[in-house]
Amino acid sequence: MALEPERPATQGYYPHVMAGEEVPSVSGEPPPRKRRRRRRRPKPAAAAGAGSGTSSGTRAKPTAKTEAEQRKQRAASKVRASKKTKAKGASKKKASAKGPRRHIPTQREVSAGGVVYRREGEDIEIVLASRRTRRGDLAWGLAKGGIEPGESREDAAVREVREETGLDATIEADLGDTKYIYVWEDVRIRKRVHFFLMRHVGGDVDDRDDEMEEIRWFPLERALKRAAYRGEREVLGRAAELLR
Repeated sequence: MALEPERPATQGYYPHVMAGEEVPSVSGEPPPRKRRRRRRRPKPAAAAGAGSGTSSGTRAKPTAKTEAEQRKQRAASKVRASKKTKAKGASKKKASAKGPRRHIPTQREVSAGGVVYRREGEDIEIVLASRRTRRGDLAWGLAKGGIEPGESREDAAVREVREETGLDATIEADLGDTKYIYVWEDVRIRKRVHFFLMRHVGGDVDDRDDEMEEIRWFPLERALKRAAYRGEREVLGRAAELLR
């Protein structure tokens, strides 16, 4: 069997490469270097894209509508801030114009009065007394007055009814009290009035002091409406529950 002639080595052909062996140097030349493949680093996802929930991680471009809404929001916030600044400045000006608040002394007073009634057959009548207010209006209310030193609430109620209405009455029940505040001659008065249900036994409305302008008997339902002050209307309501 004839042997094949030995083929000359072709430049650039290295049979050892196919076998995975190192390439020997030929004619003193260094072996070719192996190329290293560069690993591509993953691109960092944009914060806006991650927050918006997009799968690609890229930042979504704001649309024209979104930009318009943002401009409106910024303008609205500026308007609100300017209004707050103006309001603060106006309040400061008002405070400086008014000056320091004047201290008003406060006093406490305790009084007593009565709901005087009489029966005319099946009807029930209540006596009310009227006086003029500072505005000149006629205000109807219950007879009442201050408790003098050493005087009980009951005695004060009977006395005040006699002085303001000219009528004599006897106490039958306690109707509780009412509280209110008013200002008299630059003094704040915190007043508490104890009321009693009183039955008319005599007297004359003409025999009274000049503090009250008029004394009149009213049907019970009408008296509940004519009383000028809310606290006294509540007291009359309690009396009505006992008399009906």
